[in-house]
Amino acid sequence: MLTARVGPASVWCTGRESGNVGDHVGDDPAVVARNRAAIAVAAGLPAPDRWVWLRQVHGAHVVDCAEPPRDAVPEADAAVTATSGLPLVVVTADCAPIVLASDRAAGVVHAGHKGLAAGVVEAAVAQVRAHGSDHVRAFLGPCIHPARYEFGAADLAELVMQFGPIVESRTEAGARALDLPAAVRVALARAGVDELDDCNVCTSASDAYFSYRRDGQTGRQATIVVLP
Repeated sequence: MLTARVGPASVWCTGRESGNVGDHVGDDPAVVARNRAAIAVAAGLPAPDRWVWLRQVHGAHVVDCAEPPRDAVPEADAAVTATSGLPLVVVTADCAPIVLASDRAAGVVHAGHKGLAAGVVEAAVAQVRAHGSDHVRAFLGPCIHPARYEFGAADLAELVMQFGPIVESRTEAGARALDLPAAVRVALARAGVDELDDCNVCTSASDAYFSYRRDGQTGRQATIVVLP
């Protein structure tokens, strides 16, 4: 697993070696549960049923949790907490997993191009700040990079209008591409976050990670953040 620190928070990013953690991609639920449990043990975390999982919908809704949800998994694309020891997690297979942390709170964000356009990054940063600290740091986990992310001209033009020409790029074959990490940097900057640690891993280029764009039907990796 890839590990990182974001301010006081600890971060873990799994890959294919840890198995699929997504419960919505047709995998055997027992296998998914075993994979999740093994990750918890390896990282020294509570059991996965004590984590904050999300039903991700490529939107901009943020949930703020003091404890794991007791009933249904919340429909959201970001989670924030000020609770020590409470793991927050998103699952991805090309979209950008972003960790946010201040001295008092932490958050995790699932940001594909739709969520970025909807403002999920800005909403999550605002919710972290709502816990009383203006200084927010960020970490960008493994996601698809422009060399592997061919994008339709019309959809790309809309994102260029919103985020600027820096997000327009080319694939290694010369086709139009979206630079997802660049869009993340723009969104963070607009939210007032200028401290970003980018792991600089392309999910599509590395066989160590699941990639929907590369493989089609595939598993999901997890990005987890915990406050001490």
